[in-house]
Amino acid sequence: MHIDYDRPQLYPKQFAAVFDKRRYSLIEASTKSGKTHGCLVWLFEQALRGRVGWNYWWVAPVAAQSDIAFRRLREWIPEDMRNVGLSGKTITLYNGSRITFKSADKPDTLYGDDVYACVIDEASRMKEDSFHAVRSTLTKTEGPIRIIGNVKGRRNWFYAMARRAQEGDPAMGYHRIVAGDAVAAGVLRDEEIEDARRTLPDHIFRELYLAEASEDEGNPFGHLHIKACVSSISVGSPICWGWDLAKSVDWTVGIALDADCRVCRFVRYQNIPWHESLNRIRQATGRVPALVDSTGLGDTILESLQRGERGSKFIGFHFTGPSKQKLMEGLAVAIQSKQVAYPEGAIVLELNEFTYEYTKTGVHYEAREGCHDDCVCALALALWHYKEALRDRRYAMMEWVTKDVY
Repeated sequence: MHIDYDRPQLYPKQFAAVFDKRRYSLIEASTKSGKTHGCLVWLFEQALRGRVGWNYWWVAPVAAQSDIAFRRLREWIPEDMRNVGLSGKTITLYNGSRITFKSADKPDTLYGDDVYACVIDEASRMKEDSFHAVRSTLTKTEGPIRIIGNVKGRRNWFYAMARRAQEGDPAMGYHRIVAGDAVAAGVLRDEEIEDARRTLPDHIFRELYLAEASEDEGNPFGHLHIKACVSSISVGSPICWGWDLAKSVDWTVGIALDADCRVCRFVRYQNIPWHESLNRIRQATGRVPALVDSTGLGDTILESLQRGERGSKFIGFHFTGPSKQKLMEGLAVAIQSKQVAYPEGAIVLELNEFTYEYTKTGVHYEAREGCHDDCVCALALALWHYKEALRDRRYAMMEWVTKDVY
């Protein structure tokens, strides 16, 4: 199969990016924009020009991602044109060339072979050492390479290399494919893009759909947004609490919000016995509804709190990867839309030092190394509970109005 680089295509941006004549083509692209499909076609064409024993690679950060591409190409190529090796994830074509789908999780395993063309998938999530290893395999063959991925902050080798290509390195092509290009090509629908814009935090939407790197180097909230929500602590009455419990050197933090979603109570301490901590939490919270981190030993603490003073309203929240992602995305949306207010100090410091990282299971949120995230977690818990309390009040109001009318 030969593709004429100059002919008009239904997918002009995707075609120009994937079939760039230069040895390197770096593609920063929206999710689901057609880059993977196009690069599979490109790699297949490269292998069709090969000979017996020539290697062609598809390399992804982890095995699960390379498996996706392996399955797609295996299904596309007619059976009479290829032999499939499932254990090694290889497709050997009728001319004897071999396409192999690899994981970059262990860079040292990528050295050794001579490779005649390669695609690096999800480059922004791949270790730089893995790129070094892959590049070494192309030395003898002087083979071409396609480096593709979503944007993920600015502190990674893919972002730096893309800037070099964008600035005019003659050996490198640079291409940016955004969600609008995918819509124009019929790959995505406008309605789906707008739904993502409405439901995702701004920094995630911009990176995943607009290929715009976060200005905050991995901060999910945005430093300017964080600053815009700073206010004096409210003198209003609490309607809900969020409690993040200490683990080893961490802090126990309690944050209460008033009816206007402003922080009105803030408790923070560490290194005290659990029985004393229980008393402090009960005394501060009273009978106001409270959402408590019940992860690990938190289950035992929650049970003790629930057995305490009659009328107390402690509810547990178990932190998992998905549940923490939802919690932090809710906090990010609230901060970026100025729905919440908090005082200067530890809360702002932790918000500014909070980070996120894309993984194969979702978005991973945590404090930078050497920093704490207890205030962030407590604020997120309080906000989550605030939304629940607001919803309950609305239901109660609807029920009262309904009874009054009927």
